[in-house]
Amino acid sequence: MEFYDITDEFIDEKTHRAKKDSDNKSEKKSKIKFISDCDFEEAKTEKKSRHSSATSRENSGTKNPIKIFLSMSPFGKRFVLSCVGVLVLLLLVCAFFGYSASFKKIENVKPLSSEQEIEFSALLDELYSEKRVSILKELPYSVSKANLDVWAGSAILIDASNGCVLFEKNADEIIPPASIAKLFVMYIVFKDVADGKISLDDVVTLPERSWAINMPRDASLMFLGQGQIVTLRELLKGLAVASGNDAALAVADYISGSTKAFVERMNEECAALGLTHTHFVEPSGYDEHNLTTARELAAFCKEYVSRFPQSVEEFHSAPSIKYPLEKNLPLWQKDRGDSTAIYQKNTNPLLGVMEGCDGIKTGFIYESRYNLALTAKRNGVRFISITMKGTGVGSKQGNAGRVHDGTEMMEWAFSSFADFNPCADLPDSYTVASLGSKNTNGKFIKLVPAWKNTITVPHIQGETALADAQSVKATVNIPRFIYGGVKAGESYGQIQYKLGDIVLETVPLVADRSYEKAGILGRMVDALVSWRL
Repeated sequence: MEFYDITDEFIDEKTHRAKKDSDNKSEKKSKIKFISDCDFEEAKTEKKSRHSSATSRENSGTKNPIKIFLSMSPFGKRFVLSCVGVLVLLLLVCAFFGYSASFKKIENVKPLSSEQEIEFSALLDELYSEKRVSILKELPYSVSKANLDVWAGSAILIDASNGCVLFEKNADEIIPPASIAKLFVMYIVFKDVADGKISLDDVVTLPERSWAINMPRDASLMFLGQGQIVTLRELLKGLAVASGNDAALAVADYISGSTKAFVERMNEECAALGLTHTHFVEPSGYDEHNLTTARELAAFCKEYVSRFPQSVEEFHSAPSIKYPLEKNLPLWQKDRGDSTAIYQKNTNPLLGVMEGCDGIKTGFIYESRYNLALTAKRNGVRFISITMKGTGVGSKQGNAGRVHDGTEMMEWAFSSFADFNPCADLPDSYTVASLGSKNTNGKFIKLVPAWKNTITVPHIQGETALADAQSVKATVNIPRFIYGGVKAGESYGQIQYKLGDIVLETVPLVADRSYEKAGILGRMVDALVSWRL
């Protein structure tokens, strides 16, 4: 058996492997050294190239929607278009329902400015002058002519709240007003007081021509005298109660500086009120060349009482006057006290006799005979009557005629008519949707009554005229919407007032502003909206 010595071989093999490993390490170090020795810019360029390639590969993964859509099959394209169409349609439907729903929630309309209010009021005055501007007017319904036993040659009876004529007899005959002219003097005083030009407590210096001793013997007097201390308020009482011609002259001088200037003012006021047949030459009514008619006196009295109700409350309803008192006397007469005061009853013979009578004024000269402007108020209803050319010889018979005619007309009026006030139960305006218009102030418009006059209600079914007035019903007819622009003053609805089946009055509801018509698209959209209102 042979034995081999492997020790040397094992050592040789081990040494060979170690050398091989050493050579490999040297080769790796050589490669690292080679890379580190390469140009740096070339390595950087290579890195950018690799990054660009990666980005390109990434972008190639994001596809263009248009290219995707174009690459679809015809069926796929139709499906996508259908989905988009449905989505757009849903959005439009939601927007439409939201827009149309806004018309169902009534919004407050932007109020008119002060200037617009004035312009609108002037427009209505022009369009509905008979109802809004005219002081007197006919009843809005037909009634049988009253058969009243009035003795005076000329007469008229009106509802003081609205100027409706209830009865008339030769009301346009031109007749001197006599002392009823003093109402115009008082009207001017109250107007100037309201304007702040004067005060009723002003002390008035009495011109010599206004002293009682310088007046005509048959003139009505307050008994003014030299040096007396008298206020404007006391002079008005002298006009209203005693019908003092002296007081009229004193007031005229105080207001205008002269009688002539004051008379010019009286005629100017008549012209402003539209009293074309009324003319004055002096303020007391003593002159027969002062002229008017029963109709125009009634119109004036309506304005006078409605504008200055204090004239009735404080002056015309006063039962008497006592003048001059000690306080009115000059220093050299103070020791007389009230002993020189003259007591005079109110010249109105129905004051304190007729229920509700509280004024207004009597008048007499031979050319006009016995005149009476009368007013009375019961249960909130006021009537005014004018009688001129009253019958009778002497004041006793003249006053008897005044009482007869005044009672005849007033008692008939209170038993036959009462007033209904629309403003008490109805709103001032009605809000309506405005479609198809260029509306910059919201989606709505206001409709307002063209006029707001009290309605004179006839006594035709209830126990009393007042009961009938309380039975009046109002029916408001307004459209659901107004389409295609709005015109201010144009009627778009109405309020109808009825007593039972009888229509008393129909009042138009008019737009308080104008809106231009919208364009075709706006009108088309709002036409669709109208179907939902």
